[in-house]
Amino acid sequence: MKAKRMPTSDLARKGGTGFLRELGFLDSTMIVAGSMIGSGIFVVSADIARNVGSGGWLILTWVCTGLLTLAAALAYGELAAMMPHAGGQYVYLRESYSPLWGFLYGWTLFLVIQSGTIAAVAVAFSRYLGVLIPAISPTAWIIKPINISSSYAVSLSTQQLLAVLMVAVLTYLNTRGIRLGKLIQNTFTVTKTLSLVALVVLGLVIAAAGTAVSANFADFWTPRGVTTIKPDLSFVSGISATDGAYGLFIALCVAQVGSLFSSDAWNNITFTAGEVKNPRRNIPLAMAVGTGIVTILYVLANVSYLILLPFDGIQLAPDDRVAAAALGRIFGDAGAIVMAVAIMISTFGCNNGLVLAGARVYYAMARDGLFFRAAAKLNAHHVPAVGLVLQGVWTAMLVLPRTRLREATGAYTLDPATGAEQYGNLYSNLLDYVMFSAVLFYVLTIVGLFILRRKRPDAERPYRAFGYPFVPALYIAGASAFMVVLMVYKTQTTWPGLVLVLTGVPAYLIWKRLGARPSQREFDDAPING
Repeated sequence: MKAKRMPTSDLARKGGTGFLRELGFLDSTMIVAGSMIGSGIFVVSADIARNVGSGGWLILTWVCTGLLTLAAALAYGELAAMMPHAGGQYVYLRESYSPLWGFLYGWTLFLVIQSGTIAAVAVAFSRYLGVLIPAISPTAWIIKPINISSSYAVSLSTQQLLAVLMVAVLTYLNTRGIRLGKLIQNTFTVTKTLSLVALVVLGLVIAAAGTAVSANFADFWTPRGVTTIKPDLSFVSGISATDGAYGLFIALCVAQVGSLFSSDAWNNITFTAGEVKNPRRNIPLAMAVGTGIVTILYVLANVSYLILLPFDGIQLAPDDRVAAAALGRIFGDAGAIVMAVAIMISTFGCNNGLVLAGARVYYAMARDGLFFRAAAKLNAHHVPAVGLVLQGVWTAMLVLPRTRLREATGAYTLDPATGAEQYGNLYSNLLDYVMFSAVLFYVLTIVGLFILRRKRPDAERPYRAFGYPFVPALYIAGASAFMVVLMVYKTQTTWPGLVLVLTGVPAYLIWKRLGARPSQREFDDAPING
């Protein structure tokens, strides 16, 4: 007779090594919302406004992104309830297709999706702390840039150092157990959600007396002051939102790179399925509620921008800091300080959720013999500490490299005041490259929902995807159209993303040959009821 497995929570209480199921519905929702809300909502509306050219299309861009995200979350809910194991999306792709497809996702996640996002958010935290403490600067060098090739350099500024320290602190805190991780997440998510609510309320209060309201809402749909979208393919003509319906469609697709990035990471709760109480119910519900709340807040925040700022004030906001410009209309110079504090809170909470969740994917990969074997173990606090440390080290390495910027003539970009060479950030380029690939994996995962309906028609499905097959099919169609547009108009940031994914093929073959599964493959993250 097969021995009955003891539930994970009981294993932990009796000294076992399993995950602790400490995340309730509220905690899970805080991970969804907290991982989504970072710095994007406060800055990307400027670029979106330059692409679409009017308040109506600005709002519609965010609505489309929200509907796409919600449709994906509802589809993922079925997969999460069907396979409530640590690793989430990695497991769904593995079971829908093959271990190779799961590995390609996990590899890309480790290489840049998760680590690159953590690096970018950490530097955003440092940048806004620099508003309060000027000594924290991208050019306050501890180690001046060392050019290592014609395209890259390495450096260590006070801004970079603080970003690395932030990652180190959050990594350490999350090695101390899921209870501390969720406490940090809940605290910061509630705080930054209230900050967004305050921004919305301020906009609505000012609406009665705002001078921008009549101009922005009276001419709500007419594009103006738009940027011409110049395709990377020489045989395709440039286009803008003023070039009829097709131009508007292209502008909306390109504009959504920013809004989709700002709405990303909603799937991170699936990575932590081994620590969620009643995961078959709470994960699908948390994804639906969390993405719904964030979508509403994002749309209302943009309504506030339109109330507080003239449209060209959104398009031309200094350094794209739209939220800071909006608060500046109310609080003057103090608005920049208020916004800096709000973004610091937002980015700290966002990174905690990203750090916490990512390591669970590497744990699942290691359990399959497809990642460093040590990452398959949980520490005394029942968390994958090795995965957390590996993620933190690689993230820190992404903070240090710099890209050498060039003018259109090919000459290196120099600071006009000092004549010193100017540098970009490696992770910024990587994030541009991988946005296409991230959406590709979302599409593949939702296609996997259809595949599993056919392959495993009798599998237990406590939750079935809302609106199946129409809502998942609409997501696939919408996201695929977005990817096609990027392939034509943003070729230089599309194909490198695919190359990054494909580097996982030789890595998979090497790990498949040299790696080894644990001798007794069992899920420590089994559902509560076995």
